[in-house]
Amino acid sequence: MRHRFSLLAACAAMLAGTSVGASAQETLTIATVNNGDMIRMQGLTDAFTEQHPDIQLNWVTLEENVLRQRVTTDIATNGGQFDIMTIGTYEVPIWAENDWLLPLDNLGDDYDVDDLIPAIREALSKDGTLYAAPFYAESAMTLYRTDLFEAAGIEMPEAPTWDFIADAARQISEANDDVYGICLRGKPGWGENMAFLGSMARSYGANYFDASWQPQFDSEGWTTAVTQYVDMMTNYGPPGAASNGFNENLTLFNQGRCAMWMDATVAASFVTNPDESQVAENVGFAPFPCGVENCPNQGANWLWAWSLAIPAGSQKAEAAETFISWATSKAYLELVAENEGWSNVPPGTRTSLYENEQYTSEAPFAEQTLAAINNADPSITDDKPYVGLQFAAIPEFQGLGTAVGQQMAAAVSGSMTVEQALQSAQQAAVREMTRAGYIQ
Repeated sequence: MRHRFSLLAACAAMLAGTSVGASAQETLTIATVNNGDMIRMQGLTDAFTEQHPDIQLNWVTLEENVLRQRVTTDIATNGGQFDIMTIGTYEVPIWAENDWLLPLDNLGDDYDVDDLIPAIREALSKDGTLYAAPFYAESAMTLYRTDLFEAAGIEMPEAPTWDFIADAARQISEANDDVYGICLRGKPGWGENMAFLGSMARSYGANYFDASWQPQFDSEGWTTAVTQYVDMMTNYGPPGAASNGFNENLTLFNQGRCAMWMDATVAASFVTNPDESQVAENVGFAPFPCGVENCPNQGANWLWAWSLAIPAGSQKAEAAETFISWATSKAYLELVAENEGWSNVPPGTRTSLYENEQYTSEAPFAEQTLAAINNADPSITDDKPYVGLQFAAIPEFQGLGTAVGQQMAAAVSGSMTVEQALQSAQQAAVREMTRAGYIQ
């Protein structure tokens, strides 16, 4: 009878697609963004599947705006399309409050949660519990061509203002027929052009909402910021700038077409990589510009982390957490360093990375990146009632920010004046905030 039972068990296992003594294989579907660090991770995941042959990975790689729409729809409707989602510091506190995410409380003894940079760990936690693990984190900085500045006799100050940036863009544009003086985000989206514009407006002392939740798009700060932004984009930027987001501007900069680019600190490793950038030897770094000499609002730095999280409805939570632990670990940073060099490891997540002399010596942007992240304070303050810098961490902001971003893109393309765009943005924001009950 024992032999007969073993034979039956073996047959059943074969029909089920497994072998006796082997665990069933699971496939994790992972939604992620088409940024360079994420693409690099996909190329290195053979190291994970070799360690975990029972876990296979199915990647769904999407453009930034599309990713945000897909994962938001899926988790809000409990669609179950994804086992792991790539989300950011905007979604985590809201979704954790709604019980849409599983806590990451079993990342392993050697994961070292305490090594995560405090500002990033706090932004991805609720009541002290981590709900997403940061793959890379960023603030904002100025990237510029040192050779073009030298040729024009311009010196980048330690704390540039927007007036300085605008004048430098003019001088370099006039002196170079084949180089745009400045490249900035124009693609509409709450995390695209509005991430940039929200930060620029903050550098002029404005926020999305004042302490009473009144929208501020009709304020002097927003008017000054958007007027200057449109002027620079129109006169010194590339054609079709209203369609350019992070990836498009990265390509232009790496091709040597941009003299200056104000964007995420994570861009630094790509523009200094000679395998990807034609200008890698001629890139300098400075803080994100201020609107005035003594910049209000903490220098207008933003704070963001593309992070991996598990939707609460996942049926593969254990395998998902195993992968997240691997992809956001110290060991993964060492794997990237071994294959791509220390300057190409995902930045901004771990204190130990910035204590690593190999990294700081190979990454000329390391000090500037860490300073920008540490300078960012997304907490509620006297002049703003919401958590967030380049965004407002309220559920309504996702739709509102994208709608306003479309008005700003229209101003860049010339189909609407700055005054019209801001007036339309203000009206839409007042209407939405009143409907949602923030304004009585």
